[in-house]
Amino acid sequence: MVSSVLNRKAQPRRQDRQIEAAGRVLPVKVVENARATRLTLRIVPGGKSLTVTLPPHVSEAQVEQFLERNRNWVATRLSRLPEPVAADPGAMIPFLGVNHRIVRTQRLRGVVEAGFFACEPALLVPGESHTIGRKVTSFLKREARSRLDEAVLRHAATLGVRPRAIRITDTVSRWGSCSTTRTLSFSWRIVMAPPEVLDYLAAHEVAHLREMNHSPAFWALVRSLCPETDRHKAWLKHNGAGLHAIQPG
Repeated sequence: MVSSVLNRKAQPRRQDRQIEAAGRVLPVKVVENARATRLTLRIVPGGKSLTVTLPPHVSEAQVEQFLERNRNWVATRLSRLPEPVAADPGAMIPFLGVNHRIVRTQRLRGVVEAGFFACEPALLVPGESHTIGRKVTSFLKREARSRLDEAVLRHAATLGVRPRAIRITDTVSRWGSCSTTRTLSFSWRIVMAPPEVLDYLAAHEVAHLREMNHSPAFWALVRSLCPETDRHKAWLKHNGAGLHAIQPG
């Protein structure tokens, strides 16, 4: 079985490659890690690339052989990924865990609003058709910023810690991170998940301000902030690929 775990401290040092699988040619980032004990292969969320992590002693020929051995595994995993969804008028995308129809309104100016259209949840977007995707993405990023700022500051107050900064990004390698400079970073896509999952992610990264590891003490701290941590982790594991399938405008 191919591991999907990528060590946080890995740094790219090898020549990157490509692999053809399932009728697609994907870039492969090759990362050498002194603490790795074996070759591992990971599909980046969204299925646009892969990462191979390896110990320093592994030769280039062994990397090629490893990729060839796992070509069918890659093809199988890619076939299971959700189809990409463009943020265009008529498309259905999740917001706060609820599917919303993207509806272009008759207004040329104004802001995107979450509401209802034809009795179903909708994102009501003004403007020309070619601007809809960009406006939806901007709306989701603003909502992510607002909700994550609130959740982070609330959990930080509980633990008596303070982040240096909060960043909203579109990283595909992880949902959130905490740097050694105490900067917390989050993928804006988490705002498409249920609010309690977003709150768990905020609690997870805030807990790193006290425990910069994933030790039992760290997880105990997370669960003190978010008692249903395991359920929310499972939700991200099973539904995260769908959030990464949304194509921003």
